Amino acid sequence: MSTAFAFVPSRTHKFPDHPERSGRLDALEPMLASFDAEKIEAVQATFEEVARAHHPKMIRAIEEVCQDGPGIIDHAPTFITKTSYEDALLAAGGVIACTRAVLHGDAQNAFSIVRPPGHHAEPDRAMGFCIFNNIAIGARNALEHGMQRVMVIDYDAHHGNGTQAAFLHEDRVGFISSHQWGIYPGTGWITDAPHAKGRLVNVPLHEFAGDGTFARIADEIFQPLVESFRPQMLLISAGFDAHWNDPLTSLGLSTRGYYEMSKKLVGIADEYCGGKIVFVLEGGYDPHNVANGAGAVFDALTHSQLSHDPNDPSPYTDVDHESRIAEILKWQGIP
Repeated sequence: MSTAFAFVPSRTHKFPDHPERSGRLDALEPMLASFDAEKIEAVQATFEEVARAHHPKMIRAIEEVCQDGPGIIDHAPTFITKTSYEDALLAAGGVIACTRAVLHGDAQNAFSIVRPPGHHAEPDRAMGFCIFNNIAIGARNALEHGMQRVMVIDYDAHHGNGTQAAFLHEDRVGFISSHQWGIYPGTGWITDAPHAKGRLVNVPLHEFAGDGTFARIADEIFQPLVESFRPQMLLISAGFDAHWNDPLTSLGLSTRGYYEMSKKLVGIADEYCGGKIVFVLEGGYDPHNVANGAGAVFDALTHSQLSHDPNDPSPYTDVDHESRIAEILKWQGIP
């Protein structure tokens, strides 16, 4: 079995001078043929598939507002165009296609490179550059097709508030979000969802958390939580805005840091999930960081060495997170 990928650039989903634009993928697109991965075609998610993660009234409202587009629909600002409803359906469909390929054994693992992104979209509203919550739709689809437990791990620089809201009371889905504390959307503190300790986990980070901190998080938080929750598949919200020079955020990962963390996640999936893991693109607003980060993910998925290392270590000191990690472990009851 091979690695699969879907590519949905949604070039008509654009708004003047907006950071969430198809140009985010321009440096990555010519690299795709060089990866040891097979492209699978995305088809639009159905209304019913989207409605497993979103209220039907919300879906219809998005369809209607897009007919009158372009425009801004929230303060993030989240934009829509006349094609954004169909673009968002296709993005969700790309995640479904990758998830099903892995679920049914047609691929060992997969990477769904789609936009618009999804992890901020809540069950009843689009927000934060996101229309529909692609990864939540993919997780629901996996449950509908035989999975008993899945876990979403989100390392985008922003909290995955929409994914957390989607699974607040769904015992079959685990969710871990590492994110920069104090930036948009202002959610995701350690003590969120006290009813779901060990299943819903927030890892709020100080700015300039670097490669070493993320390696510790993978080893000391991600791995033991996956071990205890025992998901049959991992879904990864891959945000390349956690890179140290992203224009919108201030975390500290380098390309090699992304590679090492992705290797750890693939290893966790190999150990606990039969290798079933699907990465899903979320944020990342420098095209070269997106290309380098995505390349690092492909190398991890194919058990290869890092093929393109731009040698971009963070110039900032990796901030000490010892007490923060200890606080999270104590709250979650991780020995």
